[in-house]
Amino acid sequence: MSGPLAGIHVVDLTSVGMGPYATQTLGDMGAEVIKVETAAGDIFRYTTPSVHTGMSAAFVQLNRNKRSIVLDLKTADDLGVLKKLIDRADVLVYSIRPQAMRRLGLDYETLKQTNARLIYCGAYGFSEKGPYAGRPAFDDIIQAMSGLADVQGRGAAQAPSYVNAIVADKVSGLTTVNAIAMALYEREQSKQGQAIEVPMFETMVAFNLVEHMAGASFTESTAPMGYARILSKLRKPYRTADGYIGLLPYTTEQWRRFFELSGCAAYAREPRFMEPSQRAVNIEEMYEILEKIVAQRTTEYWVTTLQAADVPVTAVQSLEDLLKDPHLQEIGFFQTAVHPTEGAIKMPGMAVQFSRTPGSIRRLAPQLGEHSVEIRGELNSDRRAS
Repeated sequence: MSGPLAGIHVVDLTSVGMGPYATQTLGDMGAEVIKVETAAGDIFRYTTPSVHTGMSAAFVQLNRNKRSIVLDLKTADDLGVLKKLIDRADVLVYSIRPQAMRRLGLDYETLKQTNARLIYCGAYGFSEKGPYAGRPAFDDIIQAMSGLADVQGRGAAQAPSYVNAIVADKVSGLTTVNAIAMALYEREQSKQGQAIEVPMFETMVAFNLVEHMAGASFTESTAPMGYARILSKLRKPYRTADGYIGLLPYTTEQWRRFFELSGCAAYAREPRFMEPSQRAVNIEEMYEILEKIVAQRTTEYWVTTLQAADVPVTAVQSLEDLLKDPHLQEIGFFQTAVHPTEGAIKMPGMAVQFSRTPGSIRRLAPQLGEHSVEIRGELNSDRRAS
C-alpha cells in the first residue's frame, strides 16, 4: 500500500527522539526515508532493553520505514555522497547544530543552489534567532525550561517534576511533521522549496501556554498564570474501593447525574456546583467531595454506572493493560512483524487513518548501515543514467 506521501524522498540527519519520530511518521505515511548515521550510530540504538546491542526497543519503535546508510561527513567522499542524496531529495530533516551544518556546506543557501525544491527542516533545541542558539537540548532540559516541570509541580507533586514520557521530543516531532506537510503543500503552488526551523523550546512554550497563559492573556488582568482546574492538587485518578478510576464530570448535566447516581442529590441543587462560573471558583471543594464519594464503591460499579449515564469515566489502565485493550484489539492497532535479526516485534500502528491512501509499515528498523551498499549503488545508477 502507498500512503499520502508516496513518492516523497526524505534524507534524515537526526537522532534520539524528536527527529526520528518525525521522520518515522513521514515514512509511515509513504515517504522513502534514508537515515544517515555515523559509524557509532544513533545513540538511541544503545538504550535498554534490547535483544542485540545496537537495536534497542526505543530505536526499533522510532525508526521503522527507513533505510540506513553510514557516512563519515569528515571525509570529502562521504560528504559528497550525502550532497548527492540531498540533491535528489524532497525533504532534508536535520538535528545537527546549524553552525555545524554551515561548516559542512550543508546550509540552506548552499543546498538550494542545486535543489531549489528542497524542503530544508532544522529540528533542534532553540531558535537560531535568539541567544540560546546552539545550546544542547534534550527532553528533560526542555521540560525544565519550557514551564512544563513547573506546571507538573503545581499539582499534587508540589515540586517541579518531569512528565514520565519524552513528551517534548514527541510534541516537537509531530510539529515537525506538520511543518513539513504544510511546506510540501505550499511547494505544489510555488514550485519552490524553503527552510523551516522547528525549535523544541519555543514549540513547547507555545504548547504549554495554550491553557496556562491564563491571567497573563490580558494585559490589564491581575489573575495569575495557570489553568486552575488543571493545577488543582486534587485533580488525579481517584481511589475506588478496589482500584482507581479517571473521572471528569464536565458539563452541568454530567455533574448533576453524577451527584444523583452517587446518592448525593443534594449537591445537584446547589448553585455553587451547578452554575459553570461558580463551579470554576469552587473546583477544589468539588474535587474533594468527588474523591470521598468515589472511595465508597468499586471500580466496576463506577465505570458501569457512569458510562451508562454518559458521564466521562474510565478505569485507570496500566501500560500492560493497553496490549489487551478490547478497543485496540478490535481495530488491530498493535501490529507484529518478524525482524530478520531481532525476532517478532510488536509495534503501535498508525492512529491517523486515510480512506484512500493509508499509511503502512513496509520496513522494520534497520541495522546500522544496513543499506549503505544499496543506496550507494542507486546513486551510481543515477549518475550513469544522467
